[in-house]
Amino acid sequence: MSEPIYKTDALIAEDIDAYLAQHQHKTLLRFITCGSVDDGKSTLIGRLLYDSKMIFEDQLAALEADSKRVGTQGGEIDFALLVDGLAAEREQGITIDVAYRFFATEKRKFIVADTPGHEQYTRNMVTGASTADLAVILVDARKGVLTQTRRHSYLAHLIGIRNIVLAVNKMDLVDYDQTVFDRIRLAYRAFASEIGITDFTAIPISGFRGDNIASLSESTPWYHGRTLIDHLETVSVDQTSDQAKPFRMPVQWVNRPNLDFRGFSGLIASGSVKPGDAVRILPSGKTSSISRIVTLGGDLEEAIAGQSVTLTLADEVDCSRGDVIAIADNPPQAADQFESTIVWMADEAMLPGRSYWLKLGTQTVSATIAAPKYQVNVNTLEHLAAKTLELNAIGVANLSTDRPLVFEPYADDRGSPSKTLGGFILIDKITNATVAAGMIHFSLRRAQNVHWQAQDVSREAHAALKNQTPAVLWFTGLSGAGKSTIANLVEKKLARMNRHTFLLDGDNVRHGLNKDLGFTDADRVENIRRVGEVAKLMTDAGLIVITAFISPFRAERDMVRQMMKPGEFIEVHVDTPLAEAEARDVKGLYAKARSGQLKNFTGIDSPYEAPDAPEIRIDTTALSPEAAADLIVARLIP
Repeated sequence: MSEPIYKTDALIAEDIDAYLAQHQHKTLLRFITCGSVDDGKSTLIGRLLYDSKMIFEDQLAALEADSKRVGTQGGEIDFALLVDGLAAEREQGITIDVAYRFFATEKRKFIVADTPGHEQYTRNMVTGASTADLAVILVDARKGVLTQTRRHSYLAHLIGIRNIVLAVNKMDLVDYDQTVFDRIRLAYRAFASEIGITDFTAIPISGFRGDNIASLSESTPWYHGRTLIDHLETVSVDQTSDQAKPFRMPVQWVNRPNLDFRGFSGLIASGSVKPGDAVRILPSGKTSSISRIVTLGGDLEEAIAGQSVTLTLADEVDCSRGDVIAIADNPPQAADQFESTIVWMADEAMLPGRSYWLKLGTQTVSATIAAPKYQVNVNTLEHLAAKTLELNAIGVANLSTDRPLVFEPYADDRGSPSKTLGGFILIDKITNATVAAGMIHFSLRRAQNVHWQAQDVSREAHAALKNQTPAVLWFTGLSGAGKSTIANLVEKKLARMNRHTFLLDGDNVRHGLNKDLGFTDADRVENIRRVGEVAKLMTDAGLIVITAFISPFRAERDMVRQMMKPGEFIEVHVDTPLAEAEARDVKGLYAKARSGQLKNFTGIDSPYEAPDAPEIRIDTTALSPEAAADLIVARLIP
């Protein structure tokens, strides 16, 4: 491998301001490298950095030393070490995290994301692809198209990347055989056409040797296309498409520095806006017009997509963070039920019915996922039946939100670099971990056709008729803790006080409303969701609702709390040690669970998440059921 005399751009060291000015007006291309493990993604990026003269002499010296110490190329320069920065990556010779690198050529600036090839790190690949304009799909010439090649191609297309490069790497290891290259190109074309990729550019390369990276290789005289860098420099990236779309600006911040100024700050996602333009505030639908476009440098006569501005309105309308300011005659949709594609990114499986935070643009709402309609097999593209989604699974499911969400179908929005109103993430409410990424297809028809019916007799009127304040006493604890016993005593005491109550018991509910549910985690979530909805209706009727359910998960108890009016939900933790509950074992369930006859039993082979801060805690080892009932009634009715 003959190398040119290596010298970085001297202008960087001599005059940094001049260097920055030289690059200021170049277009920027964001791209990712992806594919199966050991296909040479990190090596390719290292080679791109090397060939574009973006490595300083001290870095090159360190690279040469590291290549001899931990490299995988037999003492020659291991370009992958420029990108694989984690110790675990260098030890194993693989990529784990997403690594971003900047480099530039005479014609264009680039930000490249090196994404991992292992299936277990597919979520990292989705993160890297979310902002990319182009994907370089690497294929090892010795192995051909593999499962991860298909998975990453499917995800790249799903996320909206339309510029695809098929880089058949390690051609030096197959003696630059054109037959091998053509076979891989045709195999990939057959798969690509099935997932909707109609056009891609195939290039035979060797990241290690540098063939067809910066200059055409003499080893592939049969290849007459462009080099990889030439293609990256010249591929068309329409950076003005956002400006031609209708105006949308998600509000990030209400700017109120003093009593005389009230503006709405945000990044313009699409379109353009001028003072005097009629706009609509969503989801409320209120209309107004633009009064001023304020920036740090002064007011503007026009603002376009990609600019961060503060807008003032001609009228005093309700507008806050998460709302969207849009052109009045062509606004986006708002709905609370959708069909969407979901890429599950958490180690724990998706629980249908569980409530998650959904973030879309600047909007944050509570969302519940239904059971998947199907899961996609990325190898065969079959639609497989699924009750849940495991780590890295891709499926289609309906979701509902607790209030209208302003959105645009991802298929319409994905051409935008911002993908602001079509793509979302789901966040676990307990751990705050991002558990999924999703793309909205469309709103469900029932979301548009089903409306709240106004009722003349309000919930306040129902409560006044009963001369009481509605409440939910939510008893939670292990099986055998004494929940039903204490709950029954509480109801009897309230009845003697002429209070209107209703007791929802876990076993009783499973004889009717929830008799179709089992005891898997997903079924337990749905069990509590249904009971929560029933309890909410009963509080609307003015009742004091008493529930006795194991309800093992904090997330579902919090979900029910959010359904109620502030202060109406009273969590009662019937706190009994597992050993004590098992010793009581009135129904013989613990014995069955210990012997393996009863699966998914809470406390044995299914978890119980104790409340962090219940309103009432009952220690059944210190209080009798009668005393516990008295304490709860006194707390409810002082």
